[in-house]
Amino acid sequence: MKKLLASTILAAGLYGFAGSAQAADCGEVSIAEMNWASAGVAAHVDKLILENGYGCTVTLVTGDTMPTFTSMNEKGEPDVAPEMWVNAVRTPLDAAIAEGRLIQLAPLLSEGGVEGWWVPKFFADAHPDIKTVQDALKHPDLFPAPEDASKGAVHNCPSGWNCQVSTANLYKALKADDMNFTLVDTGSAAGLDGSIANAFEKKAGWLGYYWAPTAILGKYEMTRLSFGVEHNKADWDACTAVPDCADPKVNSYPTSDVFTVVTKSFSEKAGVAMDYMKTRQWDNGTVGKVLAWMTDNQGTNEDAAKHFLENYPDMWTKWVAPDVAEKVKAAL
Repeated sequence: MKKLLASTILAAGLYGFAGSAQAADCGEVSIAEMNWASAGVAAHVDKLILENGYGCTVTLVTGDTMPTFTSMNEKGEPDVAPEMWVNAVRTPLDAAIAEGRLIQLAPLLSEGGVEGWWVPKFFADAHPDIKTVQDALKHPDLFPAPEDASKGAVHNCPSGWNCQVSTANLYKALKADDMNFTLVDTGSAAGLDGSIANAFEKKAGWLGYYWAPTAILGKYEMTRLSFGVEHNKADWDACTAVPDCADPKVNSYPTSDVFTVVTKSFSEKAGVAMDYMKTRQWDNGTVGKVLAWMTDNQGTNEDAAKHFLENYPDMWTKWVAPDVAEKVKAAL
């Protein structure tokens, strides 16, 4: 009996030390909480899973694409950028990866970040013949402009954003003025969102620029129309994205690559937590629904992360081992 008790105590001690060692292996982790909603929620999802599932000690630091990348590249901190829109830093990121300072993991957004011209899904369902932007422009009467119902409206990107330039150039390339349309300046993101909400309230046609993942597309089902051509990067860089380009061509918006980026030092100390970081990704539809819940409930990034973990276990439990999933569930 004494031998059995001693063995039990020894085993318990060994398992206790093993658990501590695993936590120590993960240790302290710093994560960039970027200053836009989807990335902020992702940071808190990582925090909850790493702390409760792997025993890490997590600190969140405020971030934005360029400052966070520069700090990770030059100083090795923070350890993790969960949602890095890498198109903006592609060349220096490739160099940092080649030189062994940073590691690009799985795409966090499985479809990437997408932009385009959209119509409400109820409208698309009612007009199955409208599949492209060009199809829509044949019917100005279906998209009455707010200031002049005799014309059709294309709602532009918010003022001062880069997408305002590309949207205006595409409008020009499509000769939408000649098809009795007007390009509506929505003024702000709130103004653009309000125009979509108003269209859904009135069950009216709406055509314009938007992007995903966002709370609006999580709340209101929209259909993205094709421009009928593939994205041409050379034309985009030389003209579509250039203010007042004289002769823009019809083009498609680029898909933004969105990856998790970690420092080399994190990859060496994180142990099994790296398996999680390499695996987890979510789709724009799920992100949009979580952001819509966050907006409707005036929730914080942390609130939205808990909402995701509580309501989408079929998704996130595939990212971790069963025992880790149980620890996270128990902590919610």
